[in-house]
Amino acid sequence: MEQLGENIKLACKRRGYTQVLISERTGLSRLTIRKIEKGDPSVSIGHYLAVLSVLGLAEDFARVAADDELGRKLQDIKLMSKKSGTQP
Repeated sequence: MEQLGENIKLACKRRGYTQVLISERTGLSRLTIRKIEKGDPSVSIGHYLAVLSVLGLAEDFARVAADDELGRKLQDIKLMSKKSGTQP
């Protein structure tokens, strides 16, 4: 979460967006924006998404775990074991 907060903070700085601006555009308090920039895990993930939306990065959030390499490998192992178990 800390890395996510740092990435959000850097994205804001790159765009020249202040905490006040983000607060106004999201309807979140400045305290919540500060917590998000610190990666506070007590903040709702929906609030993180609201900030990402203002930054134009909401689609990046949708890509989380989209390419689940480990999950696919585990699934392939399971599928292969079923296949080999049914053959004579």
